[in-house]
Amino acid sequence: MQGDDTNVLRRRLEELRLEHRDLDEIIDRLSRDPATDQLQLRRLKKRKLAVKDAMARIASEMIPDLDA
Repeated sequence: MQGDDTNVLRRRLEELRLEHRDLDEIIDRLSRDPATDQLQLRRLKKRKLAVKDAMARIASEMIPDLDA
Protein backbone atom coordinates (compact mmCIF):
# COMPACT_ATOMS: atom_id res chain seq x y z
CA MET A 1 0.00 0.00 0.00
CA GLN A 2 2.81 2.40 0.88
CA GLY A 3 4.40 1.94 -2.56
CA ASP A 4 1.12 2.75 -4.32
CA ASP A 5 0.74 5.93 -2.29
CA THR A 6 4.29 6.97 -3.12
CA ASN A 7 3.70 6.38 -6.83
CA VAL A 8 0.53 8.46 -6.73
CA LEU A 9 2.38 11.26 -4.96
CA ARG A 10 5.23 11.12 -7.47
CA ARG A 11 2.85 11.32 -10.41
CA ARG A 12 0.98 14.23 -8.83
CA LEU A 13 4.25 16.02 -8.08
CA GLU A 14 5.35 15.62 -11.70
CA GLU A 15 2.00 16.99 -12.91
CA LEU A 16 2.39 20.00 -10.63
CA ARG A 17 5.97 20.59 -11.80
CA LEU A 18 4.76 20.61 -15.39
CA GLU A 19 1.94 23.01 -14.55
CA HIS A 20 4.37 25.27 -12.66
CA ARG A 21 6.76 25.32 -15.63
CA ASP A 22 3.89 26.09 -18.02
CA LEU A 23 2.63 28.91 -15.82
CA ASP A 24 6.14 30.33 -15.61
CA GLU A 25 6.39 30.42 -19.40
CA ILE A 26 2.95 32.00 -19.78
CA ILE A 27 3.65 34.63 -17.12
CA ASP A 28 7.00 35.45 -18.70
CA ARG A 29 5.45 35.85 -22.14
CA LEU A 30 2.52 37.93 -20.90
CA SER A 31 4.67 40.18 -18.73
CA ARG A 32 6.59 41.31 -21.83
CA ASP A 33 3.39 42.52 -23.50
CA PRO A 34 2.37 45.99 -22.28
CA ALA A 35 -1.24 45.34 -23.34
CA THR A 36 -1.60 42.37 -20.98
CA ASP A 37 -4.49 42.39 -18.55
CA GLN A 38 -2.80 42.93 -15.19
CA LEU A 39 -5.59 41.18 -13.30
CA GLN A 40 -5.11 38.06 -15.40
CA LEU A 41 -1.36 38.23 -14.82
CA ARG A 42 -1.89 38.56 -11.07
CA ARG A 43 -4.23 35.54 -11.07
CA LEU A 44 -1.68 33.46 -12.96
CA LYS A 45 1.02 34.42 -10.45
CA LYS A 46 -1.26 33.44 -7.57
CA ARG A 47 -1.98 30.11 -9.25
CA LYS A 48 1.75 29.55 -9.73
CA LEU A 49 2.34 30.18 -6.01
CA ALA A 50 -0.47 27.79 -5.09
CA VAL A 51 1.06 25.11 -7.31
CA LYS A 52 4.46 25.70 -5.68
CA ASP A 53 2.89 25.31 -2.22
CA ALA A 54 1.18 22.08 -3.30
CA MET A 55 4.51 20.77 -4.60
CA ALA A 56 6.14 21.53 -1.24
CA ARG A 57 3.34 19.75 0.65
CA ILE A 58 3.64 16.65 -1.50
CA ALA A 59 7.44 16.63 -1.22
CA SER A 60 7.04 16.84 2.55
CA GLU A 61 4.58 13.95 2.57
CA MET A 62 7.06 11.81 0.67
CA ILE A 63 9.68 12.14 3.43
CA PRO A 64 9.48 8.97 5.53
CA ASP A 65 8.52 9.33 9.16
CA LEU A 66 11.34 8.47 11.52
CA ASP A 67 10.72 7.40 15.09
CA ALA A 68 12.63 9.65 17.45
